[in-house]
Parts: sequence; C-alpha cells; structure tokens
Amino acid sequence: MEKLPAKTGWLWIKEGFALFRKQPAEISTLFLAYMFLMLALNIIPLLGQLLPLVLVPVFAMSFMQACVNIEQGKRVYPNLLLIGFRSPALKNLLILGALYLVAAVIAIAASVLIDGGVFWMTVTGQAALDAKDIQDSSMSLAMLFSAAVYTPAAMAFWYAAPLIMWKNMSVSKAIFYSFFAVSREMKAFAVYGLAWAGIGVLLPALVSVVIALLVGNASVTIMILLPLSIALTVVMYCSFYPTYTHIFGKPEADLPPQPQETTTTE
Repeated sequence: MEKLPAKTGWLWIKEGFALFRKQPAEISTLFLAYMFLMLALNIIPLLGQLLPLVLVPVFAMSFMQACVNIEQGKRVYPNLLLIGFRSPALKNLLILGALYLVAAVIAIAASVLIDGGVFWMTVTGQAALDAKDIQDSSMSLAMLFSAAVYTPAAMAFWYAAPLIMWKNMSVSKAIFYSFFAVSREMKAFAVYGLAWAGIGVLLPALVSVVIALLVGNASVTIMILLPLSIALTVVMYCSFYPTYTHIFGKPEADLPPQPQETTTTE
C-alpha cells in the first residue's frame, strides 16, 4: 500500500463535511444524545468520572456506523448510540477503553514533572486553585508535556476500535496495526491536525469579531457560537470515518449483521 500524500489530511476533513451535510440534524441529534448520556453518567459517584473515558471506544463506533449509514443512504437514529453494546466485540472495546483510561492517567500524572502537580490537581479536583495559582505555575507547559506523552497512545488507539469491531481483531493486534498505520501516514495526519486546529480556533474567533462589530451583544455571540461549536465537533467526528476508509477500505463487508427492519401490511 502506497503512502497517502499530505493533502489527504485536508481531504478527510472535506469528506467529513460532506457526510455531515447529508444528514446534519440526524447526526447532530446523535451527538447531543451522546453528550446527554455522558452528563448523566457524571451523576454516578466516582464511576461517573471514569466510565465516560472507558466507554469512548464503544460510543466512537456509534459515530463510525452513523457515517456508514449516511454513505449508504440510510437514516441515522439515536438508537445507533447502543450499537457497540450490541456488538460481539463489546468486551474487547471495553478492554480498549480501560487502556484509554490507563494511558490518560499516566499522561496526566507525567505533568507532575513539569509543574509540581498543579495540572494533576486541577484535573482530579484534589484542590481548588485560583487563577493566580494557575498563572504562576507552569501548567500550560505541563499540559503540552502530557499531550506529548499521550501521543503514542493516541496513535495506537486511533483505529483500534473499528479494527476490533469491523475486522474482528484482538485488542493487541488492533493497537499494533493502528499505531503503525498512523506512523506511516504522519504527513497526512499532520495536515489533518493542523487544519482542524485552524478551523476550531480561527473560525469561531472570526465569527465572534464579526458579530461584535455588527451587533455588539455578548448573548447573541454565545447563541451563534454554541451551535457553531457543536456543528464543528460533529463534523470532526464525521471526519474520523474517512481517515479509516482511506487506509483500511470501506467496512461494508466487515460489518456485523444488522437487525432486519420489519414491515407491516395493512
């Protein structure tokens, strides 16, 4: 398999936008249902802080399957949120989620080496830090260091969930293939990441400036930026799917059997 050109990273984003445009309301509803469920899980003491991260691979497949449905001309419904729980691969997806949690804890804990534990205490809620404490610390540098520590894990996890569910790979094999697939396409991923950083920062900033000049009302700015932020997040989720298909191909042949729709006759 030939390496993908760097411009493929931008193509992934364009294809994500194309998928979103076909069913914007439906896939946005799926995302809002996911966010609502995550907020509900946070009510559970202790586990509410851990479960959202452990369940990331399971729910990630909901959005990947939603993209398959959109591509095939099928409707996206909120019940897709449970597709990972109905999959025979659920156990392995949960194991992968546990590894997500371990990797995240290690990355955040590593920040202690930079700021003496300020970032760790902020994330874990062990201490209430005021703005001055944070400003006087090296927390920004610690966050960058944590991100760098987590990067190899992110590469290993990027394709792991769809490889487990769609290719029936073991957790270790999926992690192996994911890491080296991302390593092979680093130029495309660099363009992809930089483009999303620009879109996520520059576009909302530009919209804020325009609204401020035309209206000058903070409430109006928030009312416009909130749905814009949600839409961009959903498009980003949609763009994960083409990063998979450009490397591993379309998943139709690898999909688990879907329940047949029943029809009634009058």
